[in-house]
Amino acid sequence: MADPRGFLKNGRQVAERRPVEERVQDWNEVYPGSAGRALLPIITEQAGRCMDCGIPFCHQGCPLGNIIPEWNDLVWRDDWEGAIERLHATNNFPDFTGRLCPAPCETACVLGINQDPVTIKNVEVAIIDKAWDSGYVRPQPPEWLSGRTVAVVGSGPAGLAAAQQLTRAGHTVAVYERADKIGGLLRYGIPEFKMEKKHLDKRLEQMRREGTVFRAGVDVGRQLPGDKLRERYDAVVLAIGSTVARDLEVPGRSLDGIHQAMDFLPQANRAALGEQVDNQLTAEGKHVVIIGGGDTGADCLGTSTRQGAASITQLEIMPEPPESRPAGQPWPTYPMVFRVSSAHEEAGERVYAVSTQEFLGDDAGHVRALRLVDVKMENGRFVEVEGTVREIPADLVLLAMGFTGPERAGLVEQLAVDLDERGNVARDERYMSSVDGVFVAGDAGRGQSLIVWAIAEGRAAAAAVDTYLTGSTTLPAPIPPTERPLLV
Repeated sequence: MADPRGFLKNGRQVAERRPVEERVQDWNEVYPGSAGRALLPIITEQAGRCMDCGIPFCHQGCPLGNIIPEWNDLVWRDDWEGAIERLHATNNFPDFTGRLCPAPCETACVLGINQDPVTIKNVEVAIIDKAWDSGYVRPQPPEWLSGRTVAVVGSGPAGLAAAQQLTRAGHTVAVYERADKIGGLLRYGIPEFKMEKKHLDKRLEQMRREGTVFRAGVDVGRQLPGDKLRERYDAVVLAIGSTVARDLEVPGRSLDGIHQAMDFLPQANRAALGEQVDNQLTAEGKHVVIIGGGDTGADCLGTSTRQGAASITQLEIMPEPPESRPAGQPWPTYPMVFRVSSAHEEAGERVYAVSTQEFLGDDAGHVRALRLVDVKMENGRFVEVEGTVREIPADLVLLAMGFTGPERAGLVEQLAVDLDERGNVARDERYMSSVDGVFVAGDAGRGQSLIVWAIAEGRAAAAAVDTYLTGSTTLPAPIPPTERPLLV
C-alpha cells in the first residue's frame, strides 16, 4: 500500500487546465505542458490516496486490466521506472489512454463509494510523460524472427496494439492505412487540443525501430484486393474501425451546409498541423449546430470555438443527466452523469431532450435554421411535447451521432467474412472471422466503443494470431470477445 492514511489526509485534485481565454487561441493541449506534467507537483499525494483494496474494482472497470494499485504505490515511492514497467505490462499506449479514455476505472474505484475517487487517469499520463522524459520508453525488438508474416489493416489504436504485440513476438508485420499518414482516428479524428500528435509520432518511431512496417496511402480492397492480401500474408488482422456514420433522414437533409462530423474534424486537424487544406469546411463566423452529445460532438465544439464560430449549439435527444450517480446505476458501474469536457468549458450551449424535425434552407439551397421540438420518453419511445416547436439559426450543421459499423464495400465484401446482427464483422472466441486466418479487433468487430477496448482487443487478437501461427503464445491470453465486463 502507498500511504496508509493518504486517502484520509488528502482530497482529490486533478491537473489544472490552461485558462480558457488562452487555450482557445491555439491548438495545443489544454493542459500546460501536458496533463501529466501539470499534475507532477501533487502527484505523490494523489497516488498515495490509493488504498490498495483487497478487491481492486478499478481492475474490473478497466478493459485493459491495468494493475492500478501497483503503479500508484510505485509512484508514491518515487520509483518511476518500476511504475512504467507495470503500466506497460497491460497497456501499450498509456500516452493515448491517459489523454482520451473516459476513465471507467475511476467510477469503479472503491474509494469512490463514499469519497472522491483516486485520480487514476492523471497519474497514468504522469507516469508515461515522466517515462518519456527519463528515457524509460525504449524499443523492444524481438530476439528472433518467426518467418511468419501478418498484415494489419487499419492503424488506429486496435491495429497499432496488435501490430506492436505481434512484432515483439517475432512476426514480420505490415500495417496498412488508406490515409496519407499512419494513426487512423488518432491522427485525424482526435483534435490537437485533446492529444498533440507528437505523442503518436513518438510511438510510431518506437514501433519502426522494433521492426513494424507501415504502409500509408494504401487503400486495401481497392489498390490491394482482398485475395492478394491473403496470398501475401500468413494472417490478416482487420482493425478497420466502425466508420459508417449514422445519418439523420429528416426533410431538408440534402441542403448545403449539413455535414458529418468526420468530414469536418479531419480537415480541421490537418489545418491545425500546418497542412494545406483546399476548400476547407470551417466554422468561422457561422452559427454552428452539432447534433449529438457525445465525445465526437464535444470535439466539434472545441474545434468550432477555435475556428471562430459566431455561436455553437449542441443538441442531445436524451434528457440532461443528473449531477450525481443515479440510483439505478450503483457503484461500481459506469454512471450516466452530467460531465463537462474542456470544450464545454470554453463556449457553446447544450440543449437536451430535443429532436430535429426539419432542416430549413434559404433561396440558395443552404441551411439557415433547424426546426426543433422537445421530446420525452414514454413506454420506451420518444414522443414530441406539444407546443414546443421552435427554430434555431444554423449556417453549419455537424452530425455527430455515432457510427453503425465498418464499411462493407471493398475489403469486407472481397474477403466474404460473415457479419453479425449489428452489421459488425463476426468473430469467434479466438477473434477469428468466418474466414480462416482473418482476425478482427476493435470497433470493426465490437462496434463503436472506447479506446481502452480497442487496445485491449488489439492485444488479445495478437495473442490469438500468435497461437494460430505457432501453436502457442507468450503474449497475454486473449479476452473472449463475447465476454462483457460488469462496468463498461
